[in-house]
This record gives sequence, structure tokens and C-alpha cells, in this order.
Amino acid sequence: MSKEIVLGGGCFWCVEGAMLGLRGVSEVVPGYSGGHVENPTYEQVCGKRTGHAEVVKVIFDPQIISQRILLEVFFTVHDPTQLNRQGNDIGPQYRSCVFYSDDEQRMDIEHVMEYVQQNYVDDIVTELSPLGEFWVAENYHHNYFANNPHNPYCQVVVSPKIAKTRAKHAHLYE
Repeated sequence: MSKEIVLGGGCFWCVEGAMLGLRGVSEVVPGYSGGHVENPTYEQVCGKRTGHAEVVKVIFDPQIISQRILLEVFFTVHDPTQLNRQGNDIGPQYRSCVFYSDDEQRMDIEHVMEYVQQNYVDDIVTELSPLGEFWVAENYHHNYFANNPHNPYCQVVVSPKIAKTRAKHAHLYE
């Protein structure tokens, strides 16, 4: 039986790229969550007035990959100590966030956040919120890094994050 978790850690192209290829992950869907505007567009979210974050919905088989391991990968691909930004990507749409579907998932996320805090000098500022509506992003955002490897942003920002994550967690990838 598959489970889902919604994660935001800066640009969704980075988080999506890190989650794709993990054994046990069947689907990674970029989208928007955490805001107050229905069916937001990328341009609206980038305008910083919708309240939404760029996120990915990760669908996974917990018999193959645990939620805890997924979260450890997530906390590798981005810096959870940066508030409303990831590097030069600045704004609330780039905030570090995890959206949970029930209390059990929330408690699991809290335990992982406490565990990974030891890897950081600064406090983790990841927002932990109940999952409201998840809005699927426009089609051109899906599998963006794989489809656009020569894009300058992908080469300078996305590729190094994915390389770092895959090096640290190499045994988890197919």
C-alpha cells in the first residue's frame, strides 16, 4: 500500500530530481501547497502573494523505503536552516516545509527533524503543517531537470544539489 508525503525545499526541480530514482518511490509530482489561492499558476506563486510553496508530492512504498529515509534524503538536498529561501532563490514560495496527512506522520516527521538537527549549527526552520489542498504544477515542471539538463539554472543550482544527495545516499537509488 502506497503512502504520500508533500515536501518543499526551495525550487521544486531540485527536490523532484533528488526523489526520482529512489527505490520504492513510484511517483514524484511537482505542485503548490500551503497557500490560500485556488489552482495557482507558477507565475502567481512566484509573485509571492498566494502563500503557496513550491512542493513535490512523493508517492512511495513504505515496505521498500521508509518515510524516515525519504525525509533524510529531503534534508540532504536543501538547507532547512534558511528561512524563506534556498541560496539565491528568495521568497516564501521557496520555504522549507513538510505537509503531513495525519498525527502519526506528523510525529514521524518531528522525530526525523530532531535527529537531523545534529547535522546543523543553526536551528532547522522547516515549517510543519497539515496538508491542505495540493495543486499540481504545470506540465513543463514535471521531470524538469531530466528534460532540461543544459538549462543554466539546472547546471549551476539543481545538478550540484542532486549530485550531493545521490553521493550521500547512493545505496538508495536504482
